[in-house]
Amino acid sequence: MSDPGSLDDILLVEDNPGDARLTVEILRELGWNSTVHITTDGDEALDFLHRRGEYTDAPRSELILLDWHLPRTTGRKILAELEGNRALENVPLVVLSGSGAAIERLEREHPQADASLTKPLNPDDLVTTL
Repeated sequence: MSDPGSLDDILLVEDNPGDARLTVEILRELGWNSTVHITTDGDEALDFLHRRGEYTDAPRSELILLDWHLPRTTGRKILAELEGNRALENVPLVVLSGSGAAIERLEREHPQADASLTKPLNPDDLVTTL
């Protein structure tokens, strides 16, 4: 990804409204004008990514920010479902977790995630990661 700030559409999968608001604020403060689409659980995220149900006209995301601990379908199950999906295999995926221990385990067990960050997000870490 040459310039993250030039992304048109970002999917943020986050069930905590405060974390979602903070993430969007950080992106705006960094000068990113991307449209941030927010889904609040794993099932809704998969519908968005697969363009089904109410999301049949959803844009193709150019970046996925995925909370690891979600209601219904978890981040782990989303990663498993997306693995090998040709339409989404080149979309960078960053996993977010409030637990540093969960991030360490995730990095070992799920190398298909492009990166991982601990919440609350630090703007410098986000820029460095992307």
